[in-house]
Amino acid sequence: MSNTPTIDRTSANSISFHKDILTTIGNTPLVRLNSVTSGLDPLVLAKVESFNPGGSVKDRIGWPIIEDAERDGRLRPGGTIVEATSGNTGVGLAIAAAIKGYRCIFVMPDKMSQEKILLLRAYGARVVVTPTAVEPEDPRSYYSVARRLVEETPNSILANQYYNPVNPQAHYDSTGPEIWEQTAGQITHLIAGMGTGGTITGTGRYLKEQNPHIQVVGVDPIGSILYELHRSGQYTMAEGYKVEGIGEDFLPGTTDMSVIDEIIQVNDRESLLMTRRLVREEGIFSGGSGGAVVMGALRYIHNQHLGPEAVVVIILPDSGSRYLSKVFDDDWMRENGFLDQVWSDIRAGDIQSKKDSGQIYTARAGDRLLDVVTLMKEHNISQLPVVNTEERLVGLVSEIDLLNHLLKTDHVHQADETIEGMLNTDVPVVGQNARLETLMSLIKDRPAVVIVNNEDRVKGILTKIDILDYLSSQLK
Repeated sequence: MSNTPTIDRTSANSISFHKDILTTIGNTPLVRLNSVTSGLDPLVLAKVESFNPGGSVKDRIGWPIIEDAERDGRLRPGGTIVEATSGNTGVGLAIAAAIKGYRCIFVMPDKMSQEKILLLRAYGARVVVTPTAVEPEDPRSYYSVARRLVEETPNSILANQYYNPVNPQAHYDSTGPEIWEQTAGQITHLIAGMGTGGTITGTGRYLKEQNPHIQVVGVDPIGSILYELHRSGQYTMAEGYKVEGIGEDFLPGTTDMSVIDEIIQVNDRESLLMTRRLVREEGIFSGGSGGAVVMGALRYIHNQHLGPEAVVVIILPDSGSRYLSKVFDDDWMRENGFLDQVWSDIRAGDIQSKKDSGQIYTARAGDRLLDVVTLMKEHNISQLPVVNTEERLVGLVSEIDLLNHLLKTDHVHQADETIEGMLNTDVPVVGQNARLETLMSLIKDRPAVVIVNNEDRVKGILTKIDILDYLSSQLK
């Protein structure tokens, strides 16, 4: 039987409405990523799970777990639901419990944000906080404490998301079919974070049944054991990390490694900085695990040299509202070494305005090579944005591009040849308010970043030496 709720809208006098909040779960949108994927060929789509009523992908598993326990008699009226959770599963369970009249007790490790604790309490749940830095078998761990609370509480169940087969089944029944339908069956890659493994296992299994060529890619934070376990089959010692909601120090029973083709590792810093980029550049308010998944996806796309035929779907698990006191707090980011206090407020427009010349030089694809070389020489510049008749960017031409062309021996060079075939279209583009952290992540492996205004017209170009010159001038 499907675990997907039927959307039961009742009409009365032409008024259409949901019978309760549970029927609003699912059918979350796919949103194209544009800025953070600049220079990449594939169509990259984010499945934005914060549109669920509880703000996360875990809303999908809460009520199916409860209904499964009701069906087999483990959970009776007036009962209590206990769960070890990083927060989001607790919310999903709490929503269904509120509708069905159950009490909730949630056990969370102490590294979780205060927002998550307060949110669960807002639903009327009791929250027990346990130490993070203990082994899963330790009686103080949040898994062990949850099991003990079930033993001590009459008419209670352990939701047991880490071993409950309802978890991946809920995604097999809902998330997978939604993505297949939304992409018209054209999805080529699914990329998701790995915590319990329910989302990637259930969704990936469904999609592979529709098309076995679809690649399922997991993202795992450094410090978790899942990457190495998938790569070599060997268990390693787990270490601490700051990203919440993904990564494990054991293999959950809800994770089916056979569904997963590859796992990509990411670190805390790049994950959290990408989380901040998502909201500032894409307008998508996601949590740290969302930034981790996007970072892993970009790395995978780059490593695999995916082309324009690829359709990549990334699952963004939750909302950034749960992490305001962490990833979106500059002080917390600085204290943990993820944000440089001195340079954190520098914007692309600041650096451009301090360049020696306020003049912006550009070229057109139809310009003669000789004229472009002359322009570069006269103004001592090494690369030019190439624009169309509306002054919108079409590419970049650099002195090395021109030099490589002139050194070709299989080509007859002429005085009137244009630069049209010499353009580099893999050019990162930012707005004038892009922060230094964004600039550095984009320019690391590229010659320059082009600045555009709200109408996509070129307003400047920054190279590594421009950024270096600006930063050094601030030390005087």
